[in-house]
Amino acid sequence: MTELRVTCGLLLVICAPNGTALASQAAQPSQGFREGSSLEVLSRNFYLGNDYRSPSPSGKNHIQEWAQGYITSFESGFTSGTIGFGIDVHAFLGLKLDGGKGHSGTGLLPLDQEGRSEDNYSSGGGALKLRTSRTTLAFGEMTVQTPVFDTADKRLQPEYATGLLLDSREVDDMHVLAGHFTAFKNQNASTRKGDFSGYGASSRTGGIDFIGANLFEERPVGGALYASQLSDTWHQYYANLHLKQSGFFVDGNVYHTRDYGESVAGAIDNTAYSLAGKYTAGTHAFTLAYQKINGNTPFDFIGGDSIYLANSIKYADFNGPHEHSWQARYDLDLGSYGIPGLKFMIRYVAGRGIDGTHAPKGGGYNPFDESTGEYAPQQGDGGRHWERDIDLRYVLQSGPAKDLSFQLSHVVHRANSAQGGDDIDRIYIVIEYPLKFGRF
Repeated sequence: MTELRVTCGLLLVICAPNGTALASQAAQPSQGFREGSSLEVLSRNFYLGNDYRSPSPSGKNHIQEWAQGYITSFESGFTSGTIGFGIDVHAFLGLKLDGGKGHSGTGLLPLDQEGRSEDNYSSGGGALKLRTSRTTLAFGEMTVQTPVFDTADKRLQPEYATGLLLDSREVDDMHVLAGHFTAFKNQNASTRKGDFSGYGASSRTGGIDFIGANLFEERPVGGALYASQLSDTWHQYYANLHLKQSGFFVDGNVYHTRDYGESVAGAIDNTAYSLAGKYTAGTHAFTLAYQKINGNTPFDFIGGDSIYLANSIKYADFNGPHEHSWQARYDLDLGSYGIPGLKFMIRYVAGRGIDGTHAPKGGGYNPFDESTGEYAPQQGDGGRHWERDIDLRYVLQSGPAKDLSFQLSHVVHRANSAQGGDDIDRIYIVIEYPLKFGRF
């Protein structure tokens, strides 16, 4: 952790406007604190239903919840001067529309002590931000998007993390991000004192530090390099290379994870990679992807979207130990068929070769079960599974309700006992409407 913090400190020095490497960079003009501010309220109506075709962990055959959420986001501009100051503030309110004790537990709503969905929950937070030249430093509660730590927005409320984030574009074609986060707010929580948990790792050990850069983001050939450190758990490294040409997109991702310090999740030596190719012809797009996990433990991560592998999809991540998986996907834009704003997607992913029996005994992926007196690996030998996703999304293109969106998703997942996942049919219905109040 010390090494990453030192590096973040060096970046602040490097990105100072008087730095030698940046002497030719002109500072961006400030729009002013008030003039550069904006306010948005996102109305999100969310239904999630799960039908279990095999025994579920809770013993329920069917769970469903329906809720209404409001996400308010205020972003200020920056005060004038060499160092500009600003604030970002967010607030959330979630209301239960349906979801009794017998059907609770989808993750949309928090549960009370009796296992019932709470009638409502709310939260708020914000961050102080400073800008000099083309560099911003934010401290507080925020969403984060990097390949090694990425808060998710998959339910009623987004995930949030509290800490320090540096965002710099001082060098052309290089977008540098560095952060240190120690407090977390989950998607169905009101408190920022929670923890993000993965398959065997957790932020309970302390916090996460990262540093990296997205390179040549707007060029035909680009990539990214990142490194992260989860306290007394792992060092994780990430690399990306992608190629964008007319009608073609090729994307390669690789992660390497090694345990360090107290190794609280156990010994880890894992390399995961994926390669995806997409071909677009008019309104049609076809994608093929391959993903492979090399190691006796799953590819693990904290933060709901901190996995940029191609076959991490709606329900499964296809990240089991030794797993290899293939994806086939088809996208259709129905705008040219007289329905602008309507898009359709279907994909199928199958994973094979899972073997979790060699995970280190006593670690997070092969814990000791006191009830049986034996070690219980999360996954057995010969695990396999598949998932099929169907999405239909429509966004109004004009009129008083412009940007109102409707999304219907159907997910089917099937697995054998060695894979350890649920046999489940899942339905999402999401209706969103952003109210943008613009600049003040």
